[in-house]
Amino acid sequence: MPKLQGFEFWSRTLGGARHVVAPMVDQSELAWRLLSRRHGAQLCYTPMLHAQVFVRDANYRKENLYCEVCPEDRPLIVQVGPGDRPSEWDPQPSQQQFCANDPEVFVQAALLAQDYCDAIDLNLGCPQMIAKRGRYGAFLQEEWDLLQRMILLAHEKLSVPVTCKIRVFPEIEKTVRYAQMLEKAGCQLLTVHGRTKEQKGPLPGPASWEHIRAVRKAVSIPVFANGNIQSLRDVERCLQDTGAQGVMSAALKPPSPTEGNLHNPALFEGRSPAVWELAEEYLELVRQHPCPLSYVRAHLFKLWHHTLQVHQQLREELAKAKTLEDVGEVSQALRLQCQEDMSRQKEGEKPSGGLPFFHWICQPYVRPGPKEGSKENSGAAGSKRALEEEDGGRPEVLSKNKQKKKLRNPHKTFDPSLKPKYARCDQCGNPKGNRCVFNLCRGCCKKRAFKESADCPGHRLLFRTKLEKSLAWKGDQPRLQEPPPPGPGGPGGFPEIVGSAVA
Repeated sequence: MPKLQGFEFWSRTLGGARHVVAPMVDQSELAWRLLSRRHGAQLCYTPMLHAQVFVRDANYRKENLYCEVCPEDRPLIVQVGPGDRPSEWDPQPSQQQFCANDPEVFVQAALLAQDYCDAIDLNLGCPQMIAKRGRYGAFLQEEWDLLQRMILLAHEKLSVPVTCKIRVFPEIEKTVRYAQMLEKAGCQLLTVHGRTKEQKGPLPGPASWEHIRAVRKAVSIPVFANGNIQSLRDVERCLQDTGAQGVMSAALKPPSPTEGNLHNPALFEGRSPAVWELAEEYLELVRQHPCPLSYVRAHLFKLWHHTLQVHQQLREELAKAKTLEDVGEVSQALRLQCQEDMSRQKEGEKPSGGLPFFHWICQPYVRPGPKEGSKENSGAAGSKRALEEEDGGRPEVLSKNKQKKKLRNPHKTFDPSLKPKYARCDQCGNPKGNRCVFNLCRGCCKKRAFKESADCPGHRLLFRTKLEKSLAWKGDQPRLQEPPPPGPGGPGGFPEIVGSAVA
């Protein structure tokens, strides 16, 4: 059967999916996908898989894809599910997403995954530093020739369609040309996150639906919009404003400024149920489809986020939970605390903290910016994000890692003015060696010393010395003596020797 493409793929294989749960590192595992599907999600992605590891490691394939075959988890884009399109018993699609920067490796991984999903997605949207170091995600968006080769080869070799998830450029025109290039190469569905790769961390800013609308008008393949989704009302407004075929919701790591699906899996139903309702349903799914306990804890921290701001004594217990039963007990304790709060609620009382609902109701979390976060945390002794230092009267919020170090060693200082200053390498900006003859860091010094056959005693690099020793050793070796000329009896004088022996 020929491979379905474009709108035919979206309408038949994906069932015209409009409500999509995004790929999330350590967060879109099977149990969470099933929970989301029960509450309105029509298409799910697996967590991002690393193509090179997927090819070489059979255990990685088994843990992340092969062991998770579930008829209810379709359609799936790797992100993952068996078959090319949904059947009567398999009404919902799933997709697999890979990070890769090599066409051959990407295709090898996709070939190993294609029988377990409805499409293969290439991650071109991750803006994090790990993607920059690994040269994948949004940091490939300038390498159009490479992306063309990757998608074209996958489109030719795979039995399932290839899709892409991208971020926008600041310029709408360049974003449109980027999307058209991917479509021409063979991409059959495009998810557009309306933020640039620089919009991340504490100040990402709103996603640009204008960019998404321009892409949708310029291409002839289905487009999913991603960004600024907190409620079903936002979903409908996004579909209307952008003209996209579907809307993707969730939050990647680190979390986006507004988190929808992770704080309210019933978002696509337009409901805001009690937190314990979804928490208990999720824990039951985890018992049926086990996953690492760290995933479970992370989900419950998000589901119970607003309640844990009120009952902070249970935050530590949830963090220290060692088994699924322990996590369930903490969740049950949170439920009891919420029910007590409900019983004490006065008529006409409004939610505190500027929340739209009381803390025991599922609702999106709008992450504050750095300044706003500092104001919230000032005076909140013992809070996870409350550790600050005074530097000239200006409060500085410590990072999570520094907060943990501060708790372990209260006397440790993080004042930048007290840290030792290092001279920088003339080429790369890393600290240079104090005794380097080139005034470079070790890495740059090694390259230059090798190129020039020079020595750098400061870095203990002795290319020149070793070369001179090698040449001197070769000059001291005696030349091999030439063999004596053959005797009159032929080569080596063999007949003569034989003759004398006979005589």
